[in-house]
Amino acid sequence: MPWRPGERLMGPVIVSIAAFIVSWWLTRRVRRYAIGRQLLDIPNERSSHSVVTPRGGGIAIVVATIGSLVGMAALGALDWPHAWGLFGGGALAAAIGFLDDHRHVAARWRLAVHGLAAAWVLWWFGGMPAVEILGTSMDLGWTGHILAVVYLAWMLNLTNFMDGIDGIAALEAVTVCVGGVLLYVAAVPGETRWAIPLMLAMSALGFLVWNWPPATIFMGDVGSGFLGLMTAALSLQAAQAAPQLLWGWIILLAVFVVDATVTLIRRLLAGQPVYQAHRTHAYQHAAQWRGAHKPVTCAAGAINVMWLLPLALLVALNRIDGATGVIAAYAPLVAAALWLGAGQPRPFRSRDSRAHV
Repeated sequence: MPWRPGERLMGPVIVSIAAFIVSWWLTRRVRRYAIGRQLLDIPNERSSHSVVTPRGGGIAIVVATIGSLVGMAALGALDWPHAWGLFGGGALAAAIGFLDDHRHVAARWRLAVHGLAAAWVLWWFGGMPAVEILGTSMDLGWTGHILAVVYLAWMLNLTNFMDGIDGIAALEAVTVCVGGVLLYVAAVPGETRWAIPLMLAMSALGFLVWNWPPATIFMGDVGSGFLGLMTAALSLQAAQAAPQLLWGWIILLAVFVVDATVTLIRRLLAGQPVYQAHRTHAYQHAAQWRGAHKPVTCAAGAINVMWLLPLALLVALNRIDGATGVIAAYAPLVAAALWLGAGQPRPFRSRDSRAHV
């Protein structure tokens, strides 16, 4: 359904503001529920926090986002096949995360549902879009579809791995999605799908009010897995509008991708169990070193805004090739992750033993 002129901007903005309000209000309600039901994250030797904190607040992001998807589709900012893809895939990711937050779910079942959620998204999206490599658009066929499912499932899991200190996962979602909006504006100004990352950013921001260091509630797997799948899915949707935007989104996601991937590889090489809880990510080492969560969370957001976003915009505007932009964005982050000891049980002395770490 085509938009009338006034709806092109105001409709999505109103829906996004509503998403923020619902997420903020519902997070407060979930916090009270979690405290009453003793759904608490109790610190242990692998934790990056020292205060007993209610968990599961990410359900507020899920509810606000899924409800807003219907509003966006009704406005015409999102076509219904994409809406069903995001709705169904996100619901599956959130459901298995919700169960794991309340009772342990075996890794094989989690991975099976993650794969199903990724396949659902890709089916409704019509498969992996063409990829632009060195200025040439390439259809990768079934190889591309398989890679896309792996990519979606990996983003779902790595966001869960990276949600280990106050505010970092929610701030990542906010900065990446706002960056995604700017990529649309720069590369395809007549496109309407910029409204979807804006809405997801506002949903995450409503939760971030309560999760900002020192956090009063944690996101839980229900929220982190949902955000990981949604941001990856939005990158594929952006590629359908302009192939170079996929590279732009991959650049925006670099902080989480690099830390999680380097940590996983080094743990695998060391023969350590992949799904065992740990605190050997680069950001966790940095939080231990700084003695607080806030400086590390702010640093991650600053890298997204001041380093990754400009590179992503250059790619979106075709000023530099996508692969070149990815290498330029990722190389210093890989070096930083290695320097911080990602994947290694490296001891740090906290600057202040009283800090919220």
